[in-house]
Amino acid sequence: MAETTMPPADAPKKRAAKKKVEDAVAAIAPAVEQAAESAKGRFSKAIEEAKAGAEAFKGEAMEKGAAYKAKVSGTTADWVDEAKVYAGQAKEKGAALAVEGKTRASDALTTLGKTISDTAPTIDEKLGVQYGDYARSAARSIQEAAAKLEAKDLNELGDDVKDFVKKSPGVAVGVAAVAGFVIARMLSGKSDD
Repeated sequence: MAETTMPPADAPKKRAAKKKVEDAVAAIAPAVEQAAESAKGRFSKAIEEAKAGAEAFKGEAMEKGAAYKAKVSGTTADWVDEAKVYAGQAKEKGAALAVEGKTRASDALTTLGKTISDTAPTIDEKLGVQYGDYARSAARSIQEAAAKLEAKDLNELGDDVKDFVKKSPGVAVGVAAVAGFVIARMLSGKSDD
């Protein structure tokens, strides 16, 4: 390869062009540097404003979150208090209904015992004195059970039922079935009236 060399006449032109470029760069260098500093300053300012905006947004979001949390907590507390009031009312109503049911059951047993006792003389005549005595004995037992039922409070009755079911589960199921049958008959008799 042949190496090309510049003729000596072109060298001063080249140096002059190079000098003009260097002078131009030197002339615009402060302006470019100033523009770069200005851009850097505006960029830094924009970043600071964005950070400040983010902090303000974060603070506002935290305040709103705390307000919503307080509102929800207050509402939840109100609902819990209201539920407690309703539970108390339901408990009172349930206790009143239980006492009423106990009284009705006792009255029904007393009436049944009296009815059996009143029919004992008829049983004596038609079936014999021995069956009449059974009827009178059953009437006395029923009336005693009614008196015991009336004398006990609901907690004692609950304890007695639990003990009875634990001791005799088969008998308890039988009694429940008979009681259900009797109640169904009584209710069906009332609806025919």
